[in-house]
Amino acid sequence: MSNDTSQLPPQEAGAEPPAAVEPVEAEAPRRGRPLLTLAIILVAAVILIGLAHRYASRQVPISAGPAGEGLGQPAPDFMVKDIRGNTFKLSELKGRVVILDFWATWCQPCKIEIPWFVDMYNRYRSQGLEVVGVAMDDEGAEVVKPFVERYRMNYKVVIGNEKITDLFGGIYGLPTTFIIDREGKIHSRHIGLVSRETLEQAVRKLL
Repeated sequence: MSNDTSQLPPQEAGAEPPAAVEPVEAEAPRRGRPLLTLAIILVAAVILIGLAHRYASRQVPISAGPAGEGLGQPAPDFMVKDIRGNTFKLSELKGRVVILDFWATWCQPCKIEIPWFVDMYNRYRSQGLEVVGVAMDDEGAEVVKPFVERYRMNYKVVIGNEKITDLFGGIYGLPTTFIIDREGKIHSRHIGLVSRETLEQAVRKLL
């Protein structure tokens, strides 16, 4: 028997040859998704900054004073034009309870409370209630008149300006609503959207 082992098979008889191992390719880093996410975040940030700037530019300038300033004092008199071009003077309403509301067509909370004022004016005007909406839109009657018609605002609507807001100690945001008693004195001041119940209770207390 030959001792030459060069002719022997590399594995024992009957054993299966080892399966071939395919090389594993390293997964390439996914760079596309992080870049896309970053781009989306940047675009969203630019849009939000633009909207914030646009909204801030429409805010009525703040002059002074907290919500309680001027309570019990005579409401400053002013004279302006209403949306039909007629002259309006606040002092003409002395002897009646007045809801004086500073608002704007672009103000979302204002759109919530306007139907309340429409209803309250219908219910209480026979008892001496007047409602005056002071529109603070830069575009004036051009945009206010269609809005008044759409919301069926049945009370007096005038075009405001910064001189009027300064008379009332400045406006901190819209809506801002003053309740004025029959003597022409400021009974309460409400900054921002408050409940209908709060406004109606203040009115009924003075009627």
